[in-house]
Formats: sequence, structure tokens, C-alpha cells
Amino acid sequence: MNKAITDGVVFTPPAFANGLDVWSSGDGTPGSDTYENALNAGLVPADQDFGGALELQKTDAIQKLRYMGETPILPGCFLQIRARVKAISGNLPNVRISAWAGGAGSQHVVGLTETANQVTLTNYGEVVEVTAIVGTSQRTGVDMVWGGGVLYGHFGLDLTGPSGGVVRIDDIEIEDVSGAFLRDLVSTVDVRDYGAVGDGVTDSFPAFEAADAAANGREILVPAGVYFLGDSTTIQSRIRFEGTVVMPDDKILALTKNYDLPAYIDAFGEEELAFKKAFQALVNNAGHDSLDLGGRQVGLRAPVDMQAAVANKTSYAQRRIIRNGQIGVFPGPNWDTEVFTSQASYDPNEAKRLTGVLNVANIPIGSLIEGAGVGREVYVRDKNVSTQEITLSQPLYDAAGTQVFTFRRFKYMLDFSGFDKLSKFGMSNIEFQCGGHCSGILLPPSGVGFSLQDCFVTKPKNRGISSHGEGDQGMMIDRCQFLSDESPVLATERTSIALNANANDIKIRNNRVVHFLHFAVISGTSSIILGNHVFQGDSGPIGPRTAGFIMTRTNNRATITGNYICDCSVEWGNEHDQAPGFSSEFSFSALSITGNVFLSQSTAPWFRFLVVKPHGTGHFINGLTVTGNTFRLIDGVIDRIEGIDTSFADMDYTRFRNITFGDNAFNNVETPTVNPLVLNHTEASPSATWVVDPAPKLPFGAWAQAVESVVPAGPVQTVGGAAHFGSPYYEAAQGPAKDRINLKWGTPVQGTVTLKVRIDLPL
Repeated sequence: MNKAITDGVVFTPPAFANGLDVWSSGDGTPGSDTYENALNAGLVPADQDFGGALELQKTDAIQKLRYMGETPILPGCFLQIRARVKAISGNLPNVRISAWAGGAGSQHVVGLTETANQVTLTNYGEVVEVTAIVGTSQRTGVDMVWGGGVLYGHFGLDLTGPSGGVVRIDDIEIEDVSGAFLRDLVSTVDVRDYGAVGDGVTDSFPAFEAADAAANGREILVPAGVYFLGDSTTIQSRIRFEGTVVMPDDKILALTKNYDLPAYIDAFGEEELAFKKAFQALVNNAGHDSLDLGGRQVGLRAPVDMQAAVANKTSYAQRRIIRNGQIGVFPGPNWDTEVFTSQASYDPNEAKRLTGVLNVANIPIGSLIEGAGVGREVYVRDKNVSTQEITLSQPLYDAAGTQVFTFRRFKYMLDFSGFDKLSKFGMSNIEFQCGGHCSGILLPPSGVGFSLQDCFVTKPKNRGISSHGEGDQGMMIDRCQFLSDESPVLATERTSIALNANANDIKIRNNRVVHFLHFAVISGTSSIILGNHVFQGDSGPIGPRTAGFIMTRTNNRATITGNYICDCSVEWGNEHDQAPGFSSEFSFSALSITGNVFLSQSTAPWFRFLVVKPHGTGHFINGLTVTGNTFRLIDGVIDRIEGIDTSFADMDYTRFRNITFGDNAFNNVETPTVNPLVLNHTEASPSATWVVDPAPKLPFGAWAQAVESVVPAGPVQTVGGAAHFGSPYYEAAQGPAKDRINLKWGTPVQGTVTLKVRIDLPL
């Protein structure tokens, strides 16, 4: 008997996320105080163990939590109340399942046991489960025996012992477990009764279908044995596996009533295969939008070709999520990087194509490409064996002609490159335990809206997330941690990169990133980079640092806001441009860097927090905002915070426009820089030409191109000491470095003026 099935009775209370106004701090009876707006209670929307949870501080000798709904107590029905709790801080309390028994007229039925055995919380962060069973008859295993007269209960838990501590509580569950006590009354449907044979050979598909049709709400039992299913099978009833099933790779097992990874592990007896079959069902069943890993760890012996696991689909655009678990690997040669070399030709007029590629059939899609004139994070997007051509993820900046390229195919836990397009797909609350043996995720070549939320990418060998196409359009990376395997290595000797993106509109928000060569190589535009904590220092002597964020699009249209950027820089270049010299396109423009904390614990004096790196001549800056940031060195001093990397080319300073450097704080920076720069100049003896030198406080060592204002600070005096009321005109870009201003007065004068000087010309 199960009243939830036979009579449709709902026992489980609503989730805490639905509101705390139905959760009482008293007995749960009408009019008792609730936790709605209580000072010691609040909702945690995304706990790493529970998902949504209630955070509660123990302030009373017995801190009560009761559901105010009336959970019915039915004759012959046994209910199990289950709660998962973990201590967060403060004193460690005890926890127990507790209740209030209600009878006719909403009266309390006294004299009954209303509390179960308590469990002491001993460690912070350890999840402890407490349970109790209430029933109307005395049976072994029943904690609260409530006889006649009890019509309902208010169920929940108590925190006892010392006060002051804070705990988190998962949603409380109440389920009918009468079947454990009344087995003769609660029947199951055995697949063997419908012809199934557990010999691993006989096709039991018809028997499973027949058992499901006959179940009518009862549970299906798959006894010990191995059952072969020759066709795709959909089970509409709950099913329990004591035995396992085998089926062809392209056939689908859809468990509609208990769809989660633990059920598939029970069904197939092996985690890796179960994960593939559960994912196959996820994108072939409209009844579920997410695959719950059930907190399980999946061990992989080889990369998972996610499209091959599905087999019948190469594109998919319905929202689907995989969540709540861990994915690890068993070390072995299956994770070794494949390396190929091949001669190929590149024509900048075919910006994303290599031609005449020798042995192109051997080069895997998704390989990283290295060679002269190849920018960072350029991958093989596609290939055509018959024409010996490779499609690139990005153009090459200086590779015209024929050369030998190197192709490195990293091995990823989850490889989506077999899809043509995959949109609205996400993963949440998963730890990818790469262990230094493999990379994390290879995205599909095309798609919109991939998301990674509340995940850990731990110790990837080469890459955390790689994009070899445009499968990152609108990608969202939120509240994740990327933890490198190269923490002991000097920053400049590291090779791993947390992620790259080729398409536009990505959002990288509130992540924590530790000790990579680079955090993100971003080739698209309109990116939002917000609230991340990135640190890339090392324990070596004071020395060079690497870029944390690499922006490779000139007309960038990105915002970098509210980040903590430690021991690394923002680099802005155009290495993914087949014609890197300026012609008629937008040059370096539309980048906003605001409200960030830039910090370095120890680095060389020539280090720069912001570097502009043109890969061709003629470029300029037309739209850059650097405001409200703090720049600080803890150990030592750097010369300045910004610079132009002229390894390939310098910039055209005559065309600088719309540049704002202001309201920044500088600590242990030798030369703070500002634009427009306000400075005082004093001419001690009369002169008709005053030479004003605002350098080196102009950003980028750029030219002094314009003067917004000249205001005398007191009288300007002639040779005879008379006040001079005339105004000067200015000559810009003076001196060998073009960083001086001449003020022309028309007659020799002396005095002090306040000037506002700019490196950029008016629009």
C-alpha cells in the first residue's frame, strides 16, 4: 500500500524556496510564529550539497522547525520523515526529527512520543541525515507510535544542545514507507511474470513493456540477472533494479518516474555507461529538462563523445541541464594528448582556411593549432579530407604562405565536438575532477546559450573549457572555480588556460580562478566580465607576470567591472586578424575597465596591468574608459599601470580619441596616469613661450595633443610686474617625444597656471 500512489495523498511539504510563511518556529499550529522575515533564518538558493536550503541559527534552547500543513495520519500507513543537515559555523548542536500530534477539533493528542533519537553534529560542512518513522501500530523500526485519535501531524525537526550555531537544512521529505511493513499488501510487478529472462541473450523488451502496462501505479521489479532489451524502452512506472540490463548503443532506456543517474547506474551496473545512457535519454525525452547525477561520482576511463552517446541527433536546441555530482577520471593512455605536424598553406584572403594540408585525415577536429603567425587559442573547427582543407576557429595574423603547423588534440572529459549545433545546454553544481590527466569540456562547434554554473573545474591538464567554433555564443560562466594543476610552476612556464571564447555576448561572472597561464582568451565582442577573482602569481623571485584576460577584438564593446585581478594583466590585441594593420575597420575601441581591484604581490617594475598590443601598424585607440579602479603593489614598485606593447608595431597617437583615465587609486605605482590630466605649471621668470611637460603622467606615453583649459592661479605678470590679462594659445605635441605643450603669450610673462591636457583629440 502506498497512499501517495493509490489515493494521490501528498505527504512531502513544499520546498523552503516556496516561502517560509508555512514553516513555524513553534509547534506548527495555526497562529504560531513562522520563519518568514525571521532574523535567524534565511534561504540559501544554491548550496553545494543541497541546492536550495534553509540557513538557521539556533537561538532557543530547543529550536523548532515545523511544517504548518496538516500531514494526514492514516490507519495502516507508515510515514518516514527525513532531513539532511550540516553545521556551518558556531556551536555544534544536536538534531532530531520531531512532531506535534493533532486530533479532532485541532486538539493536541498528548501522551505520545513526538521526538526521535537525536544526532550530534561533529564537523562543519558534513552532511548528516536524520530520519524517523511514524505509524499507527507498533512495529520494529517505528520511532513514533501514534494510535487511534491522531488525525494529522505537524512534522519537522528540533535543534537541541548549545545555542549560537548556524546550520543549513535541505528540504524536508515525508514519504509513505508502508511497503516496508506491509509487504503482503503492497504488490510489485515482476518482469519475469511477463516473460523476461535474465540470461543476457533473450530479448526481454516485450516483457518490460507488458509489465509496465500492467503496473497501474505499482512498482516494477527487475530481479537479479542480466536482461537484454533489443529496442528502445520507455517505462512509465517506478522501477527498481536488482538485476541489470544491456541494450544496443543506439537504443534508449527512458525511466520517466525515477529519471536520475543512480537509477541508470542500478540499471546498467556501471557508472560510465549509465551516464551515457542517461544523457541519451535526456535529449530524447520531453518529460525531463535535467539529469540529476544524484550526488554520485562518475569515473571515466576515456573521453565521452557526447554526440556519439546520443547517436540519433546531431543538433539540439531544447533547454537541458546536467547537475549535482562529480565527474572524475581513471588515469591512462586514453587521456594522452595527440600531436600531429603537417605542412599547409594560408592565404589571408581566405581568413579561416588552411589549404593543401598534408595528411589532413589524421588531424582531429578540435585540435589546437601552433605555428609562426598563429595567435593563441586557434583550433581546427572542421576539415574536408577530399579537398585537403581545414576550417579554422580564428584567422591567423602573420602566416601567409606555406609552413609546417603543429596540431595538439587535448583530451576532454566531455567532448561535444561531434554535434553540429547544441543550444540552451548547461551544467550546474558539478565538479570536474581532471586531476592533471585531462581537460574539462570541449564545446560544440555551433550553438547559443551554453552555461556552466556553480561548478568546479579542478586541475585540468591543458584547458578547462575550449571552444573550437562558435558554440560559445551567449555563453554564461557563473560562480565557478577554475583550479589549476600548475600552482607550483612559475607563472611564465605554465601552459594551461581556463577557457577561451570565439563568439559574442559571453558573460563571465563571479568566478574564482587560480594559477593558470591565462584565465580567458576572448575573441568575440560585447562581453561582460564581472566580479571574478583571478590570481596568477607564483612563489618564485620577483619577475614577469602573464595576462589574465586576453581580448583579441579591436572594436571590443566589452565591460570589465568589479573584478579582483591579482598578479596578472588585461591584454588587448588583435592577434586574430588576418590583416592586422589598420585599414578602414574600427581600430581599438569600446572597452570599459571600471571598478576593479588590481593587485600584485611581487613583480618586475616593468609589469603593466593594462597592455595594448597591436599586431600591425596604423592602429589607434578610439574609446577606452579606465575609471574607479585601484592599482596596488604589495612588494616593490612598478613604473606605471599601462603600456603599449610594440613587439609588432607602435600606434598612431595622432588619432587617439575618447579616452578617459580617471578616479583611479595608485599605491606603489611610480607614475600615476590620468587623462585628461590636470596639472599646475609655474614659470619663474618672464617668457613669451612656456614649455609645459605633462609627461610621464599621460597614459601610454602618448602625445600631448590637446589643452582643454588654461586658468591662471593668481596674476600673470609682465617684466615690470604688471598684471597681464591676455590669454595664451597652445602648440601641442612638442618635443622629441611629442609629449610637451608650448603656451604662447605674445609677450614675456611669469606666473602659475592650471592646465587640463589630453592625449586624445576632440571627437
